[in-house]
Amino acid sequence: MVSYKELGLSSTKKMFEVALERKFAVPGYNFSNLEQLQAIVIGCGEVNSPVILQNSPSARKYANQTIVRYLAQGVVEMARNQNYDIPIALHLDHGNSFELAKSCIDTGFSSVMFDGSHMKYEENIEITKKIVEYAHERDVSVEAELGVIAGIEGHVKADKHFYTDPDQVEDFVNRTSCDSLAIAIGTSHGAYKFKVEKEEDIPELRFDILQEVRKRLGKFPIVLHGSSSIPQKYVNIINQYGGTVAKAFGIPETQLKKATQYGVCKINIATDFRLIFTAMIRKFLSEHSDQIGPRQYLGLARQESIEMIKERNLKVLGSAGQAKYI
Repeated sequence: MVSYKELGLSSTKKMFEVALERKFAVPGYNFSNLEQLQAIVIGCGEVNSPVILQNSPSARKYANQTIVRYLAQGVVEMARNQNYDIPIALHLDHGNSFELAKSCIDTGFSSVMFDGSHMKYEENIEITKKIVEYAHERDVSVEAELGVIAGIEGHVKADKHFYTDPDQVEDFVNRTSCDSLAIAIGTSHGAYKFKVEKEEDIPELRFDILQEVRKRLGKFPIVLHGSSSIPQKYVNIINQYGGTVAKAFGIPETQLKKATQYGVCKINIATDFRLIFTAMIRKFLSEHSDQIGPRQYLGLARQESIEMIKERNLKVLGSAGQAKYI
């Protein structure tokens, strides 16, 4: 067993306290490979943003749990060597069992999420509470979820939204003692978040639910999943170079920015990375058919991701420049 503190990682507790006080959202960026991980830390380091590195069960299995531990430790050292004075947390995204959460805690994760949103209410409470008890003994934070977010993300699949019921949130938080709560207000996993013909038809998130949850919970950390904005620039590049990603729309950046003013202090972004990597690799290989070096096309995708992260932290999440307060 290894503690996240031995790896140089940070807790999310202080991040959320500061985010709530200063009204910004800590970015929860998902990674599946080395280049994405590098891009996240460099992009956040260059604009002095705190960051939560997120690994889903499927991504952790793909990389191997031992490698994930050392990758996290490695990017912490990289950040220090680059003089990036930012807190870095390692988080299990959409954990689906006590056993998985325990394994992640025991291998250096500083935060874990249990997604029991598809379960019956009492079962969700029971397992979340069990994870919280184990995690808190080791100073690890736990994120829970109420309400169902549609779409596909790793092992998580749901065809319909089930909005979070504000009448349940106080009871759930009090009985589980979780440290943050992911809620469903209309965000969605994957690239196809809305069944609309054009971007202008995207409906507004249910800010009425968010405001009511905030009213019930006060200064308690609220999380939004499925919050990629699906930049049409990359959708168009993918389609231009042989892809068929049609009618893929995300959460408008204006809505994400608005959410930070209502107590959302962590926003998860995963699909945008997939779009960028797919777009850049398709474009490079199409324009340089004689090239076979992975560093060339992966490096291009990494640099493009760095720029996206910097812009997102600066203009949408408000996390740029906030690391110095944590």
